[in-house]
Parts: sequence; C-alpha cells; structure tokens
Amino acid sequence: MKRFFESLFARLDSHTETMTRNVAQNHGRRSFLTHAGAVLLGTAVLPILPFYRNSGMAHAEETAEDPNDPHSCEYWRYCAMDGNMCNECGGTFTSCPAGSETSAVSWVGTCLNPVDGKDYLVSYNDCCGRAMCNGTTCLNSHKERPGYRMGLHNDINWCMANTSKGYHCTLAILVGIADA
Repeated sequence: MKRFFESLFARLDSHTETMTRNVAQNHGRRSFLTHAGAVLLGTAVLPILPFYRNSGMAHAEETAEDPNDPHSCEYWRYCAMDGNMCNECGGTFTSCPAGSETSAVSWVGTCLNPVDGKDYLVSYNDCCGRAMCNGTTCLNSHKERPGYRMGLHNDINWCMANTSKGYHCTLAILVGIADA
C-alpha cells in the first residue's frame, strides 16, 4: 500500500512539474499580470454594485392561499414583491411606518387582479431608515427580469439611493391599469 501511494505521488509530482513548465514556456509574465490586474479591478468594483437583499432569509412558502387576502404572500398585489409587507410592520400598503422613509427609487410589476381580471401596474417602494421588520417576507419573482435591468429587478436594496440605507419593509402602491 505504501508503494502505491509513493508511486501515485511521484506521478502526480511529475505531471504537475510538466504542466507548470508548459505554462511557463507558453505564457509570458505580461499575460499573468493582465489576468491578475483584471481580477484586482473586478474585486475593487464589486463593493459599488447593488447587493442581493435576501441572502440567507427564509422565504414565504408557495401555498394555495387566497389571492385576495392582504396578509398573504399570494395576494395579487404582491405578484412581484420581494420583501416584508409594510402592512404587518406598522404601515399600510401605501405608507411607511413611523420612523422610516420611502425609497427614492423603486421597481414596478404588472399584477393581475383576479376580481376584475385587469392588469395593474404596482410600484414597490422600500421603506428605509429602520431595522428590518420581522413580519412576513414574500419572495414573488413572476416575470422577473435579470439584475442588469434595474427597474425590473426586485432583489436589490432600493434604499441605496437614500441617506438612510437600512431596509425595513416594502410598499405595494397601485399606479394604474396596465395598457394592453
């Protein structure tokens, strides 16, 4: 058994040496410096990018709840909501709880109201400036767009445009009926 491992390590050592020599002969130092510089620049830019707000948080489970119950994540108005419902955190659908302020930017979703069968534009505004509310957290990403389409993506901390960047909860404000 000992000879087997000695042989294995000798072959692995020889293979590693051969690969290292091939890389050194075929690629110059400038190539290495170019790649290392790109990695360093990428890590320097990373902190200024928007961040994913829900990492590590529990999400509301998909259940067959009533789409007309405003205390349920399945409520039709929450079709693109990602966050805590403000109506369970001391606020309402349209106003932030005391001590917090509405985010300067928001995302918009188009939600179907099952009662009248019409599509509505819903503006989702985060309430900023207080610690995160421990109310129900909804994660609804129906027809969500990739993160590079900022106005259509709901996984971003939209409080980044405010002076108080702490996320508290999310409003679901009806903007109007969506055009056909």
